[in-house]
Amino acid sequence: MPRYLVERTFPDGLHIPAGIIERNADEGVTWVHSYVSEDDAKSFCVYDAPTPEAIRTTAAANDLPVDRIMRVRVLDPYSYASGLLVPTNSKGEMR
Repeated sequence: MPRYLVERTFPDGLHIPAGIIERNADEGVTWVHSYVSEDDAKSFCVYDAPTPEAIRTTAAANDLPVDRIMRVRVLDPYSYASGLLVPTNSKGEMR
């Protein structure tokens, strides 16, 4: 399943509606975790989802803003140091 980073801006502060997990599941979207700015105005959310469109659909159903969606992959010091990191292109295919 592709992984995405979703950037959101909350002009009036962070608000997460009830029922978000169930509505996400309807589109095959899983909210993994989020990072939130100290002032609660910005969030950076990690999702597993079939497509960016599925994330946009669930965001609309959850009344959440979407500024930007980027497909991402994990890079951590353990995979990098051990040589397990496999370079991929923008489609996630090995180079």
